[in-house]
Amino acid sequence: MAYSLVISGSEVGHFRSIADSEEAKNMREGEEINADERVMDISLKDLSKQLEEFAMVGEVGELSEIFQWRGEVDKGLPNWEDADKEHLGEELSDVLLYLIRLADICGIDLGDAATKKIVKNAIKYPPNRELL
Repeated sequence: MAYSLVISGSEVGHFRSIADSEEAKNMREGEEINADERVMDISLKDLSKQLEEFAMVGEVGELSEIFQWRGEVDKGLPNWEDADKEHLGEELSDVLLYLIRLADICGIDLGDAATKKIVKNAIKYPPNRELL
């Protein structure tokens, strides 16, 4: 069975407001401070080596593992324990923080890039198009 993600204009605006929010700015600044403390300020030359040290793939794996044996999951996670939801939030945050840091290192405006990608996907995969 194929699935598609349909994102409305209001959701694009919501993502943009999150990406441009004071909280996102503080996360970027906080991660920069934390990264500097951990001597993680890197150049693009060292990027592939540092990505291994970042263990971003491992974090995505930990996130995937949470869902691995749950089957279909209802929106809002109504059948999940609070501790499981908290753990999910922690793993989502880990991935988000690595992405923010990587985007910052590469000079990518993550909010702008995501908004453009959502528009491209909406054109490439219109809501009524059947997926193979």
